[in-house]
Amino acid sequence: MKEILINIESKETRCAFLKEGTLHDLIIERKKTRQITGNIYRGRVTNILNNIQSAFIDINEAENGFIHISDILENTQKFQEMFEMEFDIGGKGGKTRKKDEADITKLLKTDQTVLVQVVKEPIGSKGARLTSNLSIAGRYLVLLPNTSHRGVSRKIEDPAARDRLKKLIRAFEMPTDMGLICRTSSVNATQEMLVDEANDLLKSWQQIVEDFHKTKKQICLYEESDLMKRCLMTAVDKKYDRILIDDYHTYGVLKKMYEKYSGEYSLKIEFFRDKAPMFERFSVEREIEKSLRRKVWLPSGGYLFFDRTEAMHTIDVNSGRSSQQTEVSDVEEALVRINMEAAAEIARQLRLRNVGGLVICDFIDMRMRKNQRRVLDHLKDAMKEDSAKCTILGMSEFGLIEMTRQRNRESLSQTMNTACPYCSGSGQVRTYESTSIEIERALKKLINQKQQFGLKLICHPSLDNFLKVGDKNFLIKLAEDLNAQLDFDTHDSLHLNEFQFHSTINGQKLEI
Repeated sequence: MKEILINIESKETRCAFLKEGTLHDLIIERKKTRQITGNIYRGRVTNILNNIQSAFIDINEAENGFIHISDILENTQKFQEMFEMEFDIGGKGGKTRKKDEADITKLLKTDQTVLVQVVKEPIGSKGARLTSNLSIAGRYLVLLPNTSHRGVSRKIEDPAARDRLKKLIRAFEMPTDMGLICRTSSVNATQEMLVDEANDLLKSWQQIVEDFHKTKKQICLYEESDLMKRCLMTAVDKKYDRILIDDYHTYGVLKKMYEKYSGEYSLKIEFFRDKAPMFERFSVEREIEKSLRRKVWLPSGGYLFFDRTEAMHTIDVNSGRSSQQTEVSDVEEALVRINMEAAAEIARQLRLRNVGGLVICDFIDMRMRKNQRRVLDHLKDAMKEDSAKCTILGMSEFGLIEMTRQRNRESLSQTMNTACPYCSGSGQVRTYESTSIEIERALKKLINQKQQFGLKLICHPSLDNFLKVGDKNFLIKLAEDLNAQLDFDTHDSLHLNEFQFHSTINGQKLEI
């Protein structure tokens, strides 16, 4: 059974995609950080960076957007990657102008008004990535307003279906400078449905152009469909059995939205009436918690370690407490089974965690090349279910697999967590012994160099408990030997590694 659970809160909407009761994918959207990928804006150029051939554009969002010259020039290759298709119909050769033949200052000027589209969400302090190569996506088709190419998705493998769609979009009466892409779901669409959607997309574009010339300020001219509509389209196109919602108003909105598609597919849309929270009832909360942990257990007893560095994410596969046969011939097969389990779980965790960028997977070493290929193929098959674009390279002699996953929005960790104020995100703090040694150095410096002979040490209660074991007596004796007096006090607002010295003479805090 395939179902979508939608949990609505005042500040957050969560959509969980379940297959046979297992959490398959997760989308979390918060009101203050709504998704803007696909939105089209009337923007204003605020700054041009000649050295990297880029510009910042004010689009009336929290941060200015960023555009590179490659996103201004016609770039057929990018469209091919975005929509997984080949432009084998029409077009003017499909060649991209070389970057070194163009200069961004000849294309953009400061304070110039521009029409741009968001292709990558703002992440952290980085603004949205923009392009002037616009595309308006519908359910079956994608309109390319300023590119004349027409093509069919590479995912449509049936030759007869490809030929039918090619003939259809060749016959469409459209402006010669506009292009069309047939998406994967267009296979099941009739000619009338495709013609109707093409007309709707053209009307949307005409409205965008009209609004662009009407307004004088930076504004969003077109918004991609909201999260509720995306969930409904996913359920209809991918044949989900039901959508379960815990908010009655949203339930009514979805029921009304579904009326348009009820003839295509019989989908159950139900209101969740239990008193227990829906995500707890279906064990989704537990899965979300697991996806925020560093360590993830596998059914066999093996486990995965997820770590993030500045440049990449790393995933380490370990055999853990898995039971293995003692025969040498069986050991290799047992390791392969753990790696196969790990490959499936890695693909699922990457979706749930929404990890983007470079990912290195360190599998357990296997001697036989055929087993390495088995694990690699299993990982590739598992990653096919990912809506984000992924590229997977081969397995190295050390059992490492390099891959990239499209970064389309903030990761689950970035959405739900913040850096620890104690460790500043490093995951480590200094030991009490290390801090005690620092206190000793600071005490000597204050007495010998700054001539302070009446001192009070203030630290966190946990550090004070450590010092009581023996270090306090040592520090008092050290001060006495240097003709000074040392008192102690605690304050629970201090960092575990923080300590302060105050003068007992005037009460002032002393700079160390």
